[in-house]
Amino acid sequence: MTLTDHRPDLPAVTPQAPSRPTGIAPRLATVVEPLFGGRLPVRLKAWDGTVAGPVDAPTVVLRDPAALRRLVRHPGELGLAQAYVTGELDVEGDLLDGFRRVWSSARHLSGGRGSAGTFVAAAKNGIRTAFDLGVVGLPPEPPVSQARLRGRLHTKRRDRSAIEHHYNLSNDFYSLILDPHMAYSCGYWSRTATDYTVEDAQRDKLDLVCRKLGIEPGGRHLDIGCGWGSLSVHAAEEFGARVVGVTISGEQKAFIDARIRERGLEDLVEIRLQDYREVPDRPFDTISSIEMGEHVGQRNYPTFTGQVHRLLKPGGRALIQQMSRTTRPGGGPFIEAFIAPDMHMRPVGETVDLIEEAGLEVRDVHAMREHYVRTVNAWYETFETNWDRVVAMVGEEVARVWRLYLVGGALAFEEGRMGVDQILAVKPTAEGRSGMPPVRAW
Repeated sequence: MTLTDHRPDLPAVTPQAPSRPTGIAPRLATVVEPLFGGRLPVRLKAWDGTVAGPVDAPTVVLRDPAALRRLVRHPGELGLAQAYVTGELDVEGDLLDGFRRVWSSARHLSGGRGSAGTFVAAAKNGIRTAFDLGVVGLPPEPPVSQARLRGRLHTKRRDRSAIEHHYNLSNDFYSLILDPHMAYSCGYWSRTATDYTVEDAQRDKLDLVCRKLGIEPGGRHLDIGCGWGSLSVHAAEEFGARVVGVTISGEQKAFIDARIRERGLEDLVEIRLQDYREVPDRPFDTISSIEMGEHVGQRNYPTFTGQVHRLLKPGGRALIQQMSRTTRPGGGPFIEAFIAPDMHMRPVGETVDLIEEAGLEVRDVHAMREHYVRTVNAWYETFETNWDRVVAMVGEEVARVWRLYLVGGALAFEEGRMGVDQILAVKPTAEGRSGMPPVRAW
């Protein structure tokens, strides 16, 4: 018996390509989601009003297609920073939380979740999407706030230009961020009481430095890169030291000179507009350099430590408080472009080696990374409180640079990508004596 199928013929079915997401945000999400394990760490909103990503996350807002052109030209930190400071890209919600989510996802990928094929596919998809959206073209000019230095790296002229870019925004600007000491460095948070402030932490840091150095009344102290004079004034006022402070910022010198006159410290404190390489007089009983060594540069660091050794008396102590970086040496693309051009950070162990190669003996390395998290968070809170005044003073682009700087800095210290250490060293006498007490007094 023959079996016959009497069902009517059905039309042939042509396989359909998967539908393309509609709207700019969903289309961009399909490009980047594979890089984050299939789920965006933040919500994405595009200039056409479309959104994609989790509803419970901070929202990254692409206000202008120029943001994508910047990211094509500078993928990663620099492109994102340029887009943010110009306002082409913004963040709704907690900026620190947004950064934390993105960085956490990126570390997840580096731990093995992402493959070379994933990145290649995402790159191809991204190029195709960029063409489809019509955003391919020459990148916009760099933001006005981005540094533009000329000349050979770490000449005295270029170093002066780098410092002026960072510090000559005005003393009034920094007073909207810092505590009354005007201490622009990591504080020492010795208590957890709710009424304990960043001003208290900075005072305790200044005390700690002076105690570690063993500063005594009448002792001659050199403060290299003295900033707004917080340590120079404190060492003279509270410990009776005769202080020479050097800075290459005219704005800072004017501020310190006024404070010295207010406090009646003219006989104890002299502030010079002088490069550390130009200090002629010696010896000094003690020397400090508080977060200035990062600006010296890799090649010049032996010159810096050699000068500390040359200017310090035998048996004298030097304290260098300096930031470190555990991954890529330098300052990072954003910091080098917008905040501190030519900045160079390295692992703390390499800095210790360089100090000892100059003939100094390192006696103590005090890691203070967690203290910087609290310090930067306090600065950020003050900065946000004064946001309208900051914008009125320096303009919105520079204000956004500093918002990004403070948030990024807090996160870098929180997650251990940057550190800060107080390195105490001595210049031994000819007989090899250090003059150090057998028991720490701090």
